[in-house]
Amino acid sequence: MRNPNILKFVLDNRVVEIDFSKSDFRPSTTVLNYLRSKSEYRGTKEGCAEGDCGACTVVLGELGHDNRIHYRAVDSCMLFLASIHGKQLVTIESLAQRNGTETILHPVQKAMVEQHGSQCGFCTPGIVMSLFSFYKSNLQATRENIVNALSGNLCRCTGYEPIINAVKAIADDRQPDHFDNSEPNTVELLRQINQHNDMLAFLHSKQSYFLPSNLADALDILSKNPDAFVVNGATDTAIKQNKKHEYLSKILDISAIDELKKIREPQDGTYIGAGASIESIKELSQNSLPELAPILNVFASLQIRNVATLGGNLCTASPIGDLIPLMFALKAKLEISGPEGTRWVNAEEFIVGYRKNCLQPNELLKGILIPKVEKGTMVKTEKVSTRRDLD
Repeated sequence: MRNPNILKFVLDNRVVEIDFSKSDFRPSTTVLNYLRSKSEYRGTKEGCAEGDCGACTVVLGELGHDNRIHYRAVDSCMLFLASIHGKQLVTIESLAQRNGTETILHPVQKAMVEQHGSQCGFCTPGIVMSLFSFYKSNLQATRENIVNALSGNLCRCTGYEPIINAVKAIADDRQPDHFDNSEPNTVELLRQINQHNDMLAFLHSKQSYFLPSNLADALDILSKNPDAFVVNGATDTAIKQNKKHEYLSKILDISAIDELKKIREPQDGTYIGAGASIESIKELSQNSLPELAPILNVFASLQIRNVATLGGNLCTASPIGDLIPLMFALKAKLEISGPEGTRWVNAEEFIVGYRKNCLQPNELLKGILIPKVEKGTMVKTEKVSTRRDLD
């Protein structure tokens, strides 16, 4: 292990380092609470602390295989601080530039002003960060795409039409911004952080947080720490911490394991790694897995889908898990990894009780195989809820 206690991430063109052994912050401190503790980063707001309102939205930049930075909006209230190791954190304070006494707004901020997209301003920073993520994407400014990008942000006073108009105003003429200009420097900083692919262990006096980069290391940690609680996106676990103040003493975070994020299509169906994000599966479903599209179109919000995983949705074994009934109907098979190798179980055998699954203390869910639907078979999913999004 190299520098096992040192968390490193990029914020405003510099590397931030946190040594948890000497810090008041625990590894599972949320990014929101970390930012709110800094007087210069209090534009990010807490509205609900459970991913419903989007006031806490920030953007994560990650180095892709194409050596470019890819941006995604996330809810900072459900994001553990340790999980952003080796990533770029972009906040509302990062958007505008200063030239002496002059403030130069980012195009998304300027559009919000010109289209009158803000009133009280409480939710505005989160909305702007969602717009920034959209601005940095390749998505066309269709109403469907815009609404999808904003579905995780609630606004109680402005109404959404001026905000939608702000997106339309900038989307057709997206110009390079200062993030494009500084991208080579950011790429180099992220490379330096991530050049050592060792397993990280962030050790605090009240919490041990393991962040392995491969499945073998994760299984080894689990064998030595069977009491460690496994998280990936941690969207469910973070809510318990926020609402019930339940701080876990040991956490095994498998979100940095790339092999668990892969999706492939063998002849007998589609294999989805347990760590694949819900959003990546949603994108796939538009063509390859149309059976999943209806439920994924109303699965939480973009901010949550960017972090939440299929494996997490299944492993929580919650009766309100949107995808569990569909996995039953599609006769999905789950691949489980342990010290003795892998085993397969049917989806309906994986859930053994209320919030209980069949995983042994030394096992991890590796992936899910969804068989091809037989020709002539119709699969239809309905979700009955008070709200269309974020219910």
